Amino acid sequence: MRVGTSGTPVARDVRATSAPRQGDLAELGIDPDDLPDGLVVADENGRVICFNAAAVRITATPAAEALGRPLDWALPLEDLEGRRWWQLTDPYGGLAIRVGQPERNLLLPGAREILVSARYIRSEPTGPVRRVVVSLRDTEARRRTERSHAELIATVAHELRSPLTSVKGFTATLLAKWERFTDDQKKLMLETVDADANRVTRLIAELLDISRIDSGRLEVRRQPVDMGAAVGRHIQAYVAAGQPADRFLLRIEQPLPDLWADPDKIDQVLSNLLENAVRHGEGTVTIDVTATASPREGEDTATSVTVSDEGSGIPEESMNRVFTRFWRGSKRGGTGLGLYIVKGIVEAHGGTITVGRAPGGGAEFRFTLPVAAPAYLA
Repeated sequence: MRVGTSGTPVARDVRATSAPRQGDLAELGIDPDDLPDGLVVADENGRVICFNAAAVRITATPAAEALGRPLDWALPLEDLEGRRWWQLTDPYGGLAIRVGQPERNLLLPGAREILVSARYIRSEPTGPVRRVVVSLRDTEARRRTERSHAELIATVAHELRSPLTSVKGFTATLLAKWERFTDDQKKLMLETVDADANRVTRLIAELLDISRIDSGRLEVRRQPVDMGAAVGRHIQAYVAAGQPADRFLLRIEQPLPDLWADPDKIDQVLSNLLENAVRHGEGTVTIDVTATASPREGEDTATSVTVSDEGSGIPEESMNRVFTRFWRGSKRGGTGLGLYIVKGIVEAHGGTITVGRAPGGGAEFRFTLPVAAPAYLA
């Protein structure tokens, strides 16, 4: 078994023995079980000689039962109109110029839908088929992605409608009746417009971040970061906005390792975690900045930040969903995208983030960043 330059599995002309062995197809060092998609290969007699782990998972047929069986037995596929697929396509007895079947939706027993494509391997252009290579893909992952995209579009539409309606209403009113309002009224309406415009800007920024995270294109521009000072700036901003100073407890363990990270993205992480603690938690918000073991091999130390509160915390059954899209907990508000973005930013730095229950009973978020000095300083 080998993989072509385009990434498409290509079968080698390996003679089937009386007892087919799947390992024979891995002579070039590529194990079919390592492929992400289902791979089924039939020999010149139409009997299965390869049935990899992904094919077992997708079809729920054990490899031991499929190997050596006719292809139409191992893969009893039907099209969406109920016709037997292998009888319809006849890979071994059809036109000699055919090279395969394009990907399409087919049904397994029980009406389970999968994506199937096939390639016919011949010794010469119009010779008999020596191998039929079939690729299987589960449609459930695609459906989940489509549902996630639909939810994202619906959420964005909902979140944009309110501030844009407000902006449109106030600006239209001011333009039509400017002389009727006092300066204080004008100022109040313009402040509302400004706040709603900030909401729209933040939502667009979140969408861009999600796009970069999902596509693996989130850039990290590393600079020296003083984590204690960064947390202190956020606390000062909350105090200036009216929060009591004694609601925050910042504890910094010295010495801390020199940390290289993206300052803007670290500010985004801190802002989100502190906002969650202030808005949804209760009592004192405690922030611990400590040195800890690095999550990355080859580095001894890392910087860890723990943000905890004294509220009701996160239910145990919700812990595994906290960092998924649209998770909002028990209280509504926001897009539910913030913690998903936080996790993406931390992981883009090579770090880890966890959630648990704080000693005071509230939520506890802890993220750890490797020191990650640039290569030219190593």
